[in-house]
Amino acid sequence: MNFEFYQFTTAGDRDSNQDCMANLICAEFALLVVADGLGGHQAGEKASRYFCQGLLQLAGSYAGKMQEKPETTIADWVDGAIEEMKRSFSGDPDASQAHTTCAILFVRDDFLVTVHCGDTRIYRMNPREICWRTRDHSVPQRLLDQGEINEQQMGTHPEQNQLTQSISIMKTHRPEIHVYPSPQQGETFLLCSDGFWEHTKQHEFLRLASPGVTKNIISKQIKLSYLRAGGHSDNITLQWLRAL
Repeated sequence: MNFEFYQFTTAGDRDSNQDCMANLICAEFALLVVADGLGGHQAGEKASRYFCQGLLQLAGSYAGKMQEKPETTIADWVDGAIEEMKRSFSGDPDASQAHTTCAILFVRDDFLVTVHCGDTRIYRMNPREICWRTRDHSVPQRLLDQGEINEQQMGTHPEQNQLTQSISIMKTHRPEIHVYPSPQQGETFLLCSDGFWEHTKQHEFLRLASPGVTKNIISKQIKLSYLRAGGHSDNITLQWLRAL
């Protein structure tokens, strides 16, 4: 399977960028990950970076086993990445307060797997519709599920940053894993931190799934999300993948 791929990240209006992104795209599979660090400036930066690094370091051990038991294998892969993260934090005083969200997409030509924890999202889209997005582990997601707010209100809700799950060396929460049918030609996958989705409208997501999308169009949408934050933009990270 062939892919078209772009990725972007910016600190927004923050002093530092606690988001981290990584990818590994080869003939057999594509692995994408976006992580949004939590727990203070240095702790958050380290948590997201160490987690992404751990996933890539272990790709050689797990990617080849994904076809047999994808859900179990990727759960072990993530667990191994957290162990790598723990080793990277060894002796670091920031370790106890370091957390990160994560959104991981693993794609083969016969299936795909999503892993997420927190409010960093994965969208699966075609030019007609958003097929699905991952459900946030957050207070606003609970309110949406209960019918108290709508999708567009999630990004501006006062409790938007209140997460119910995150990744840390304590392994308090287990990420959510799903296995889906293989990607169809022309489908678009979008991984993004909350700095992007909270100021992006539903029809604008669909625009990013249209056939004529270019790197410049995606960049302009990121700029629009930044401007809508009115000088209070969070870090913004986005990965865009299309099956060709």
